[in-house]
Amino acid sequence: MFEDITVVTDDKLLASIYGGLLVGIGTAIVLRNNASTGGTDLLSNILSKYFPTFKTGSLIVFLDTIIVGANMIALKQIEIGLYSAIAIYIDGKIIEIIAEGTNYTKMIFIVSDKYEEIANSISEQLKRGSTAIYATGMYRKEEKKILWCVASRNQIVRIRQIAKSIDKNSFMTIFNAREAYGLGFK
Repeated sequence: MFEDITVVTDDKLLASIYGGLLVGIGTAIVLRNNASTGGTDLLSNILSKYFPTFKTGSLIVFLDTIIVGANMIALKQIEIGLYSAIAIYIDGKIIEIIAEGTNYTKMIFIVSDKYEEIANSISEQLKRGSTAIYATGMYRKEEKKILWCVASRNQIVRIRQIAKSIDKNSFMTIFNAREAYGLGFK
């Protein structure tokens, strides 16, 4: 059926990139409609029911990597396997973006003696709440309150600026929070 179609490129890297992109888009569309192509995405859907902490896109990448790795060992085609790894990675990222969205949330922990002032500024300027968590600093054995805030990626930059402007010695740790629900989120 495809014999008469001309090859668009002989460049394996371009083929890997665009192949991963197109396969990722197609697979994500199928997955969003609660369907399956019958390949590793079917097995991934089944496994994600038993292991809900694993995302279907990550499971597809894991299973495809095992298959390509086995082929590399059996057929000793290392170069093709490496190009396949590029396509699989892109495929997985595209599935994540389309199936799960790009609305990543961030968490920030701020350690500062001026936590109340920082929390008030975050609330006033960004209309974003925060929570003070009781903690003990193990280095100096001091009781502290750590400010915890969940915000969008754009707001995290501003929160960092607010904390540093109020307390230049504040210590911050920022994490990716895959999902947030309630109180201004999803």
